[in-house]
Amino acid sequence: MKNPFAALLLCSVCGFASAQTAEELLNNRNADNVLNFGMGYDLKMWSPLRQINKSNVKRLVPVWHFSLANNYGELSQPTVYNGVMYVVNGDWTFAIDVATGKQIWRTPVNFDRGALRVASAGAIMRGAATIYEGKLFRQTLDAHVIALDMKTGKEIWRQKYADFKEGYKGVVAPNIFNGVLVSGMGGGDSTTRGFIEGYDPHTGKRLWRTYTIPAPGEPGSETWPHATQPEAWKYGGGATWQSASYDPALDLLFIGTGNAEPYNPKYRDGMDSLCTTCIMALRPKTGEVVWHYQTIPNDSFDFDANAEWLMADLRVDGQMRKVLISAHKGGFLYVVDRTNGKLIAANPYVKVNWATHIDMKTGRPVLTNLLDRAIAGETVDVFPSRGTNATLIAFNPKTNLVYANTWNLARVMKYVDFKFVLGAGSTGIESTAMTPKGEPVGHHRAIEPLTGKVVWETPLMDMPSSAGMLATDGGLLFTGKLTGEMIALDIDNGKQLWQFKTGSSVNAPPITYTHKGVQYVTVLSGAGGSSAARYTRNKVPAGGSVWTFAVMQD
Repeated sequence: MKNPFAALLLCSVCGFASAQTAEELLNNRNADNVLNFGMGYDLKMWSPLRQINKSNVKRLVPVWHFSLANNYGELSQPTVYNGVMYVVNGDWTFAIDVATGKQIWRTPVNFDRGALRVASAGAIMRGAATIYEGKLFRQTLDAHVIALDMKTGKEIWRQKYADFKEGYKGVVAPNIFNGVLVSGMGGGDSTTRGFIEGYDPHTGKRLWRTYTIPAPGEPGSETWPHATQPEAWKYGGGATWQSASYDPALDLLFIGTGNAEPYNPKYRDGMDSLCTTCIMALRPKTGEVVWHYQTIPNDSFDFDANAEWLMADLRVDGQMRKVLISAHKGGFLYVVDRTNGKLIAANPYVKVNWATHIDMKTGRPVLTNLLDRAIAGETVDVFPSRGTNATLIAFNPKTNLVYANTWNLARVMKYVDFKFVLGAGSTGIESTAMTPKGEPVGHHRAIEPLTGKVVWETPLMDMPSSAGMLATDGGLLFTGKLTGEMIALDIDNGKQLWQFKTGSSVNAPPITYTHKGVQYVTVLSGAGGSSAARYTRNKVPAGGSVWTFAVMQD
């Protein structure tokens, strides 16, 4: 039989572009390139490519495999531009030849190893390698933003944005929006005050910083107990540890904020605690907050609103609306008008017992007695511990369905006394996790965003999935499992059509693109992340790698 990839491997000379432009980021129409996290500024995780489809996906085979020399875990998405793939993790930044998998350059991430003491999940990186006008941007675990030369990997500039000893950590890749490098921060379970900031991508000069928690006298500060607990707002949470979406027509970026700290509401007098557990719309040039919507006022269960808010256009009551969709950690699937932040729909997509529903007039959850029982000192089982595990959902604009990897996990939780220690954990709880005996630990699901109706589901019995979903016009959903398989599902019914066993867990979002007329699928493999580790520890080996697949030709 002829070597199916011989012709492809001959095309291995990659040309570097000296710049990657704002116009390319906005349009993203070249199928050879994957320039944005989430397959576009809208974070839909949707591709119109159909060369790989239901009829031939069984012939999908690995073309090349590349070691990432990392044991902390691979949670990021590759970036592809002009035949070069850029990959970031906690320890390294790589440039790889797309055709052959050959390393072009790699640069170690220089960070203070003391930061590992405040990072429960280790040195991980979410998002993607962000590229713009000849530079690659990323964070380091010890709370720096850096720029590297795309051609050589050499550092161009470095800026410290926080002190890791105070609980801050760099775990999310920055993004370019309207010519500004926009960067968030991690540390949502430590003594931190959340913020998001903008930088000049050429010089590293900070242009603005917007705190998610207002200082005394600022709008929203009345939602914090300044009189009785005057220090609470300074360390109150609201971290911005996942990526934003961006609407260039509105010139608005949309970023979710994390939980309030501590979880125990008595340390915040049970007040709403803005802007924790919110979706915020900001101007990328100035950091101005245009609107916000708080999904869970007085968040007391660690229900971050960070899960990426993808953009879509949906017909609502006969009228097309510009919306944001998020599979919230608290178990509700939210649909919000992205022009003004008004709530359109919020329905449970997993089992929920802490609230009965979301009041559509106020936008607030209607609570059960679970919070009162916890405040009274009872140990409670909170469903869900997380609806999804900080992973990208996908949206198919042809079916108008959302596709998600959901978890069936409860947090067994008890509030305890909290003593403030700068830089230390600040949850104020004791907890474990459990799945009801005999039930699936998770599902692959297709969901109607306006109703929450589950159109189809595929149960997962051994381990839940922490991988992102990728939907394609070939009728496929690509995702992965903690047990290490990269899989393809039938987008119409969730039936598994193909799988390949990688060397470690698949926690990352897959991508698809073309090179020399051939469609490829690439995903990172590598066990990591604190929640996933509960399942994989001693069962799945660590070790990061890149896997690239194409259809075997006759």
